[in-house]
Amino acid sequence: MLVNNIESINGNMEKDQTMTTNTNHKPSTEEMTSKDSPADFDQAIQAAGFGLFNFMLFLVAILATFASNFESSSVSYILPVAECDLQLSLNDKGVLNAVGYGGMIFSAIAWGYLADTKGRRRVLLYGYWIDMICVFGSALSQNFWMLVLFKFLGGLVINGPAAVLFTYLTEMHGPKHRSSVLMVVGMITSLSMLVLPLLAWGVFPRDWDFRLFGYLNIHSWQIYLFICGLPSLFSGLIFIIMPESPRYLMAHGRNEEALKTFQLIYVWNTRKSKETYPIKTLVQEIPVREAQKDEAIFTIDKDNEQKTEPEKRSCLQSLTAGCRQMKPMFLKPLLGLSIHCYTMQFCIFLGMNTIRLWLPQLFASIAEYETLYEDDAEVSSASMCSILEYSVQKQDESSTSILNSCTEPLPISMAMYMNNIIVSSSGFVGYLFAGFIVRALGANRLLTYGLFASGLLGFALYFSINSQMTLIISATFQTITIISFSSLLGAVVALFPTQLRSLVVAIAMMWGRLGSVCGNLLFPVLMTTGCMPPFIMVSSVLLVSGLLSIYLPNPANVKFS
Repeated sequence: MLVNNIESINGNMEKDQTMTTNTNHKPSTEEMTSKDSPADFDQAIQAAGFGLFNFMLFLVAILATFASNFESSSVSYILPVAECDLQLSLNDKGVLNAVGYGGMIFSAIAWGYLADTKGRRRVLLYGYWIDMICVFGSALSQNFWMLVLFKFLGGLVINGPAAVLFTYLTEMHGPKHRSSVLMVVGMITSLSMLVLPLLAWGVFPRDWDFRLFGYLNIHSWQIYLFICGLPSLFSGLIFIIMPESPRYLMAHGRNEEALKTFQLIYVWNTRKSKETYPIKTLVQEIPVREAQKDEAIFTIDKDNEQKTEPEKRSCLQSLTAGCRQMKPMFLKPLLGLSIHCYTMQFCIFLGMNTIRLWLPQLFASIAEYETLYEDDAEVSSASMCSILEYSVQKQDESSTSILNSCTEPLPISMAMYMNNIIVSSSGFVGYLFAGFIVRALGANRLLTYGLFASGLLGFALYFSINSQMTLIISATFQTITIISFSSLLGAVVALFPTQLRSLVVAIAMMWGRLGSVCGNLLFPVLMTTGCMPPFIMVSSVLLVSGLLSIYLPNPANVKFS
């Protein structure tokens, strides 16, 4: 019933070229040219071709994805190195892992509203530049609370462009390439996770300790954070020349601007004059603000005649219109579907990011533990329980003992970096084969099987008896959970209409960030209660998400709008 309701909703939206029937035949590009009939988005983007512009999108996707993931994950790699400089306890490390996601929670709805009302490009342009300032501020942090503040502000800022980037890329491609775009973004995400430990491996062992301006102490971990801010800088620069999403422009009745964007894409891809672009007019898709009875979303007026540009509205009018546009999110059937997706996102992020962000610290503790007890055969086995007990024991040391232990430079273990590099590499390799798995199993089955497998692997970490076993289980766990997350995000994009898409993605990410905050704050607390509780938490939430995925509507049965 839920799928049927969604199909009836999206039936009022623009029709997807890949799901049209013979009774609703869409003309080819040649037919449109000869009849000079208005084209919808899919026809217009197909006529613009595929080439240099799409490779430019690929470049900006790399930089922007790197910027988003560096903001949320870089702090986990500095924790073992900055422990003495910032006098970090185990709970302090949990706060630093979680605080960025806390900032993301507070800004999710605001960013979604801005993206759906002010445009995708503007959010991406200013969002990445402001994030650059926050990252550079964290690189200059001199104490724990200063770093917490800038990581919170960074999370507050990056949530918008991180969510909007996904929407922007899908709205720049037609049905033929959309599924490939989602997979490419997933591969770039895995690649960014690989670059972080490689960067740490190249920076942390360097003896880079100096004073800046006479009072700012700079260490290697601060240089690392500074480098992590460069993708945000370059992303903002590239978005200066990138156009607004034509899908967004058409959905807001700005067809003249949308047509210019299609012409620009056509010129970049074909090297021909914009006058030779075969599409001359676009189907009008201005939302009808007054919905019909029992209608969950706004209908689309498909009159062929061009309408006048909407008048400028005040801030109050824009806010009122935005609230009216969000109203369908609180009505059937979108309300139930939204809660379903948000719950799954919360569970996946809680399990995935708890393990992912604590892995650098766990591997550092494993290396330190094995070095400390290398001559004692009875206790040298770095089982997971031994590592957790060792970490808790270090936390219980007095502040004086911590200061004394920091009089000598902390040893930098190559094993710590190599283990993190291997885990990240496995995620990237897994994405190379994900396309074949999707075709073999289907997106919904991949999501369900992946979540159940992740839940079992999360609990299997408890039974790890040495560092090699921990490495294998954690690498497999990370690979499967990241692919599952991308599958869910792709389903979220496909299940909701264009006017609500950025908002839905932003809110879904907000719930995911909340899960990350809960997981990273609870993990060190549960560590003090015993060895098993942290892994029961991770495993149970992923298994719950797997159960929910069974009842998620199949995106293949829902029209893309």
